[in-house]
Amino acid sequence: MMSMNKILNTLNRRKQLKRNLQAINKEGDFAKNIKLDVPEGLYEQCPNCQKTINMKKNIENDYICSHCGNHFRMRAIDRINYIIDKDTFVEKGLGFISLNPLFQDGYEEKLLKYKNATNLDEAYIYGFGQIHGLPCVIGVMDSYFLMGSMGSVVGEKVTKSFEYAIYKKLPIIIFTASGGARMQEGIFSLMQMAKTSAAVAKHSKMGNLYISVLTHPTTGGVTASFATLGDIILAEPNALIGFAGPRVIEQTINQKLPEGFQRAEFLEEKGFVDKVVHRKAMKHTLAKLLALHRRKY
Repeated sequence: MMSMNKILNTLNRRKQLKRNLQAINKEGDFAKNIKLDVPEGLYEQCPNCQKTINMKKNIENDYICSHCGNHFRMRAIDRINYIIDKDTFVEKGLGFISLNPLFQDGYEEKLLKYKNATNLDEAYIYGFGQIHGLPCVIGVMDSYFLMGSMGSVVGEKVTKSFEYAIYKKLPIIIFTASGGARMQEGIFSLMQMAKTSAAVAKHSKMGNLYISVLTHPTTGGVTASFATLGDIILAEPNALIGFAGPRVIEQTINQKLPEGFQRAEFLEEKGFVDKVVHRKAMKHTLAKLLALHRRKY
C-alpha cells in the first residue's frame, strides 16, 4: 500500500500543478510563462506559409522551405559556393572603404556593426569563377549587409566587376538583392545608378553577355539601373521586384493592385522577366546559357 507521506506528496504536487495552470490561464499566454531552452537560430518561421522550419534542415535543402517551396534569402558567400564550381572562385575588388560623405550621425558605427556581423567589407562580392567548367565573372549582393543597399562602394564594385569582365572578355552574372539606393549617402548613392548603367552599356558594346538574376527583394535604385539591364533576366520564384513598394503605389494611385503584383511570376507574364528559375535548377540553367553564348576567340 502507498504510505501516507507519498499520498500527501502526490496531493501537494497536484495542487501546485493546478495553481501553475491557473496562473498561466490568468496570464492568457502560455508562451510568456514557459521559457523553452531552444538555441537561438535553430528554428525560424517561414514568411510565406508561417510553418516553423528547422534551419539546419533548411540549409541542407538549399534554403528552400520544405512545406511551401518558399526561397529564403541567402548570404552572398553561400550563393557563390552554391553556384560556382568548387575551388574555382577568386574574389576581386578587395580593399574598398565606405566613407561618410554626408557626415550622417552613427553611419560609421552602423557600417562597422554590419562588417563584424557579416564578415564583409560591403554589400557586394564579385570575382572570377567557373560554372560546370565554363568561366565567368560573378557578382552577388548580400541583403544581410544594410539590406544590400547601393552606396558609393557597392556602385564602384559593380562597375569594377563589369570592367574586369571586359578585360577578361568574359560573360558576367549578377545576383541582385537590395532595398535600393543607400539613403545615408544621398546623391552620392543615386550617382551609382548612372555609373553602373554606363558600365553595363560598355560591357554590352564589347559583345559580352550579361545575365541578371533577380532575387528577393530587388527594389529601388538597383532595379532602376544595372539589375534590369541584363541581356537575359532571370528571377527566383516569388521574388519581390520593383522600384517603389506596393503600398506606396497603392497610396499614390488610390487603386488596389492586381494579385501578385511585383512578384517574379507576374513580371514574367508581362515580359519584364525572361524566366523564373527554381533555385535547384539555377546552376544548370546558367551553365546552359553560358554554353549557348560562348564566344570563340
